[in-house]
Amino acid sequence: MQRKYYSLIPIMFLIVFLFACQEDEYSLPEPGTELQNDAIKRTLGPNVVGLNLEFAYAMALPQDEGKIVSAEVEASIAGAAGTYLENKSYYTNGSGDDIGVVVGGPSATTGKTTVVTFTKDTCAATLRYYYVIPEEARGNEVTFTFSAKASNGESVSYNMGPYAVANMDLKLDLVATDGAACYLSIADMALYDAAGAAANPDKIDLVYLYRSISGITFAHALVSPAAESQYLPGVNLPSGVNNSTKQMKAWDLRDQQLARLQYGVFIDDLDFQELDFAGAPNFAINMKAESGLWVETEDGKYRAYIFVNGVNNSNKNMTLSIKRYQMN
Repeated sequence: MQRKYYSLIPIMFLIVFLFACQEDEYSLPEPGTELQNDAIKRTLGPNVVGLNLEFAYAMALPQDEGKIVSAEVEASIAGAAGTYLENKSYYTNGSGDDIGVVVGGPSATTGKTTVVTFTKDTCAATLRYYYVIPEEARGNEVTFTFSAKASNGESVSYNMGPYAVANMDLKLDLVATDGAACYLSIADMALYDAAGAAANPDKIDLVYLYRSISGITFAHALVSPAAESQYLPGVNLPSGVNNSTKQMKAWDLRDQQLARLQYGVFIDDLDFQELDFAGAPNFAINMKAESGLWVETEDGKYRAYIFVNGVNNSNKNMTLSIKRYQMN
């Protein structure tokens, strides 16, 4: 796409030169006489297993040359369940809303290829493609070939990629509750109650608790089991739960894939690799909504970023989302 942009520069200079040398009346360029296509990637940020890659695929030919009969996308790595090509063509109305018009039957996916067969008589369409990133793509690159066919026998294709897929994992909207599901495992990206923690003591990295203590700003906290008792008031740890997890607060790091807010900020694999936890504490108290926490497990196997989506004082709970990176 960048190559196309820059290739217009000499053409623009040529047009300026021609207009300077002659006074011929300008006329609109003639449209193409054959089937044409283009594609753009709509999603931003790191490509993480389990999330979507979304594309818009446009195709058109002159009305008197025929109609579009099919569109398909072939991925270099088969997408996970939920991968599909939209059977609606989208346009933007005067209010800026995307409006979809059904142009074909629901897409069918066989292996790496997803196809929509058109049922409406149309010579132009823009379809959206949603590729659910599979486990097989982790740490690899994936490419896509978009193609369309017309009733006059013409066909056209457009290649996109390669796109690198991150090694990190992502988990959204875990709800930690004081005294209940309050034991967080970074290895499992899951919350356990006391019984679950007792059954998996070596996997418990943090304890969530809420305390309203006179004269102390404690509130919502994520604390290592091995932290000093003053940071775990009233907590009776299950037997064997004693990991010391290094922690660093981050107040203004609202990763868009975790927060799902308007912020265009993304944490990628490299961010985990470059962290320095030297001298980091093993507790974090007074955590706020939309704040975050970098952590490193005691064995050094995992680093993670925990984003606080929300807190509730009355229910003594915290909603959190995690990006996790395996170091070794």
